[in-house]
Amino acid sequence: MTIAAILANRQGEIITADSDMRVIEAIAILAERRIGAMPVLSGGQVVGIFSERDVIYGLNSEGAAALNRTVGEVMTKPAVAVAPDQRALAALSLMTQRRIRHLPVMEGDRMTGFVSIGDLVKYRIDRIEEEAMAMRDYIQGA
Repeated sequence: MTIAAILANRQGEIITADSDMRVIEAIAILAERRIGAMPVLSGGQVVGIFSERDVIYGLNSEGAAALNRTVGEVMTKPAVAVAPDQRALAALSLMTQRRIRHLPVMEGDRMTGFVSIGDLVKYRIDRIEEEAMAMRDYIQGA
């Protein structure tokens, strides 16, 4: 299965942050939307990812002063991205290797989606359950 197939089952908008937004404003969006990360845009282009980790690192190194910095100053950059035709297991492997939990889905310079490690793990669990059910049906029917 591809990333595009996973995105086909999702609804809703992609929540983003602007690179010049203050960290405290971005934190409010994460909390309000109950999400862990957002792609960061500058001039309509994805320039990084702002996540809970970025907040923690900033607070650890600067204390409360980190809350007044811009998202562009503290985000993880550059953003590692995938194409819609990327296989889901390859994207999961990329996330594991790079120790990241979110990937923008890009078609050229345009972001068409945003997937989390949770999306990919859910996909994998669903496939395993389907395969197990098919195996049970096959054995019981034999």
